[in-house]
Amino acid sequence: MAGLTAAAVAAVAFLAYQASANAPDSVASTTPSPKTSASASAQASAKPKAPVDPLAVPAASGTGERVVYALEDRRVWLVGEDNKATRAFTVMPSPVSPPPGVYHVTSRSGTVQGSDGVPIEHVVRFASVDEVTVGFSAAQDGSMASPDPTSKTGGVRMKRADGNAMWTFATVGAKVVVIP
Repeated sequence: MAGLTAAAVAAVAFLAYQASANAPDSVASTTPSPKTSASASAQASAKPKAPVDPLAVPAASGTGERVVYALEDRRVWLVGEDNKATRAFTVMPSPVSPPPGVYHVTSRSGTVQGSDGVPIEHVVRFASVDEVTVGFSAAQDGSMASPDPTSKTGGVRMKRADGNAMWTFATVGAKVVVIP
């Protein structure tokens, strides 16, 4: 009986070792491992990671020409009729965000004063949440500072070059898909 138990423990230990050696980085232990030499760790972690395509459009964002705004990723894609992004960029979200769903550009303004007092350009409005208008814009000074989280503003800020691209792409009526 002791022999069977010892064999079973050895088999389980071997299988556990094999599983941990082949586990993807996303499920690997977060417990720090003992320090090894640079060359040894380089050889051990030689698994190349697949490059992430910055223009890869999120799968659950619909089809056709659209602006895709990912709330959690703080990212926007300008997507053509062929379902391929022509541009993707990061944004600074506003304290007021629309719930996930499909919206359409309702109005645009070339230059205005932002509700936070910052002069902005290329304003593309697409939603209203609790009487707060939500839209994309670029600060004329190029800033993308985090807004006061207690303010009731809906400006999703982007860099000026991205604002120019948004202005050209998202005319009144254009589809805007907001995803989590």
